[in-house]
Amino acid sequence: MYCETFGLSEKPFNITPNPRYIFLSKNHKEVFAHLLFGVRNHSGFIEVTGEVGTGKTTVLRTLLSQLGGEGYRLALIFNPSLSSLELLRSINREFAIPAEGAGAGELLATLNAFLLQENSAGRTVVLVIDEAQNLEAGVLEQIRLLSNLETETDKLIQIVLVGQPELGTLLERPELRQLSQRITVRYHLRPMDFEDTAAYIEHRLRVAGGSNRLFTPAAVRKIYRFSKGYPRLINILCDRGLLVAYAEDAREVSASAIATAIGELRRVIAPERRRLILPLVLATTVLLLGTLALVGFPPESFRLPGQIAAAPEAPAVLPTVDRGQSLEALRLELAGQNEGRGATRSFNVLAALWGAAPLPEDQELTFPQGGVRVASERGLSLTPFRGSVDTLRAMDVPLLLQLSLPGTTGHRYLALVSLEEEWAGISPPLAGRATLTLNELRELWFGHGYILWKNSRNLPYLLDPGMTGAGVAGVQRLLQDAGIFDGEVNGIFDKETVSAVTAFQRRRGIAQDGRVGPQTLLLLYQEAQDGQTPRLGAAKQGGRR
Repeated sequence: MYCETFGLSEKPFNITPNPRYIFLSKNHKEVFAHLLFGVRNHSGFIEVTGEVGTGKTTVLRTLLSQLGGEGYRLALIFNPSLSSLELLRSINREFAIPAEGAGAGELLATLNAFLLQENSAGRTVVLVIDEAQNLEAGVLEQIRLLSNLETETDKLIQIVLVGQPELGTLLERPELRQLSQRITVRYHLRPMDFEDTAAYIEHRLRVAGGSNRLFTPAAVRKIYRFSKGYPRLINILCDRGLLVAYAEDAREVSASAIATAIGELRRVIAPERRRLILPLVLATTVLLLGTLALVGFPPESFRLPGQIAAAPEAPAVLPTVDRGQSLEALRLELAGQNEGRGATRSFNVLAALWGAAPLPEDQELTFPQGGVRVASERGLSLTPFRGSVDTLRAMDVPLLLQLSLPGTTGHRYLALVSLEEEWAGISPPLAGRATLTLNELRELWFGHGYILWKNSRNLPYLLDPGMTGAGVAGVQRLLQDAGIFDGEVNGIFDKETVSAVTAFQRRRGIAQDGRVGPQTLLLLYQEAQDGQTPRLGAAKQGGRR
């Protein structure tokens, strides 16, 4: 909207990570130096913590870029919601080591052989685990055991644990003292100071092709005082400030424009306002359908995502509201929700689409561990998701959206139950609405969530060419049922099978790695119309197809 007015080639203050916008403040450079020191000196364990929005992802991206040469082998695990055995398998998969069908002992032996081979070749093996505060104590103990893989003089694997401050609290527990004692490098990432805040704003403006003097000095001081140097809050406030200046037909962002933006943001997160909002309870399919009927979904809205929509006739689908007020109301209600009970209600919406039993509405569900457990108890799987609205269209599956709000702790959750050209259906309703415009969705959601699905044929993941067995044959038959494989069902994950998987991934718009992981397997079930998987185009009907 404002880009042309201010001479920008794109929005400079998007929250989603973009390598072109990486900026290392003094604190980021310091933590980066600690990381490099720990890895290059084979320290074994490294811990990095920081509040939400301090730029931990920026540091990780810079580290991985720096270590991308031939002298390193890297594995990165995001948002781990795994058991000890599943974590071992994930680590082996990331290093392209055979992982399926093996027990913990065999997995460790295979990993140890790989580490010895890499050590002999002079390469350093680095395992990075992000969102490590979500790990269970038993899984952390398994990670500690990995540090026992060593030669007489050297640690064979360097492990970097990255997470929110809760990670430090977790590691202080008595049962984890052995792990805590092995961490030789620790760093807590602090927010930026004023000097770095000003440089950060100028840097992002330059990358976007604009003037680095677009914000007045007084505006920058106001931004720093309110954001306290947190990059994510700086981005949100700068973006709002540009919108305010654009609306006022100004040529620069003044302190007055930032004051207006701060006022809007404070109204969203003010604690006294939060307490006035009661969460809306709607966790069953019956109430979901009733609400969808009340907001007036037309029958043609139940199309497949690939079909072209006619212009909507009724404004009930996309009510005419002031966008700023609408977003404020949405954020305000989210801020007032109880995280655990909101997660339960949203989980129950997706469980109902699968015909699974709901959780008690007063239960406070935690993610990822609690979600994985209750999904498994219902014969379902819960898989972390990271992507964009375009990825959601490609997946065409209802999603548990994980939302983060400035100034609040933890997360909030909503079930995404439909996705059309211009709007998304959500449940439970938010601020009296069961739909969001896609712009509103992008303002609230930063790409994280969970997919609830069912491995109806109990098939394994195929991650390494050359794998053999009945499970491979089962996947080949599923590929045939999906109409994308006409080769022999020989139980071998051969070149022809890998090519069929890659072609399928290309057609569905997901990562083309030739592996059959959770997302690819789910999409194959969709394609084969196996197990009647819920779809974003059918979820509003409560239907599975």
